[in-house]
Amino acid sequence: MAEKVKLTISPAVAAYVRPGTALEVRLDACTAAGSMAASDHLMLLFCLSKDAEPSVRADALSCLKDLPEAVITAYMESPTPHPLVIDSLRLLCSNYPAEPITAPSSAVIEEADVLDTLPGQTDQNEGPEEEADAVNEDDEEFISKYKTAQLMGIGEKIKMALSGDKEWRAILVKDANKLVSGSVIKNPRITEGEILTLVKAGIQNDEIMRLICANKEWIKSYKIRKALIENNRTPVQNAMRYLGTMGEKDLSSFAKSKNISSVVSTMAKRLLLNKKK
Repeated sequence: MAEKVKLTISPAVAAYVRPGTALEVRLDACTAAGSMAASDHLMLLFCLSKDAEPSVRADALSCLKDLPEAVITAYMESPTPHPLVIDSLRLLCSNYPAEPITAPSSAVIEEADVLDTLPGQTDQNEGPEEEADAVNEDDEEFISKYKTAQLMGIGEKIKMALSGDKEWRAILVKDANKLVSGSVIKNPRITEGEILTLVKAGIQNDEIMRLICANKEWIKSYKIRKALIENNRTPVQNAMRYLGTMGEKDLSSFAKSKNISSVVSTMAKRLLLNKKK
């Protein structure tokens, strides 16, 4: 069993990683981390890299890999660097400095929370002092897969995308090569839950969105159709078609939304008026 390690985190980080935090919130966390101070930025990415959901973990690992050296230096100079976070940076970050600044030996965080379980896991032990399984074999295996993917050729990645498990799919669906990421969607083992997570995450790959919209089985899911309408990468003609299958409550939400295409929002208003006649 992995050794228990206590992680003291700020309220800003806790808002994204407390037990029971919604998947949608955790999927947005990597973006939010970029606007935080270095200490919170790195701690949030570290916690997310241990998330129970592979897509969240893959996002965090990608952010850690491309982290600017200036952010790493600022973290090392902060009063609260954690040795586990530093080890993760040394292992994963391509910009980790050859001679990093030595981190302070001790620190105190005021007005902080203590993380007791990893993001996406169920809180099993409430109390004033909480602990976290900061490192375990599953984490190490996932990181190993992520690092392996960086060394694989395009052909190898495509083969793994078509046949790999959920963790491989979470890693390769974010590959810059569209042949690789698109192959993940063709993997016969991919689930509706994974598709829903991808769409809700606001994935920017147009080819993936096209493949999802073309799959009649996935489009049978009301949740997936709703998420596709909310995703601005969904072709407008598809989003308009799905609007006709939405309930009145969701149509009302789309009619007021400023986060979707104005064309789709206007159509939602029309459909809502027709339903009320």
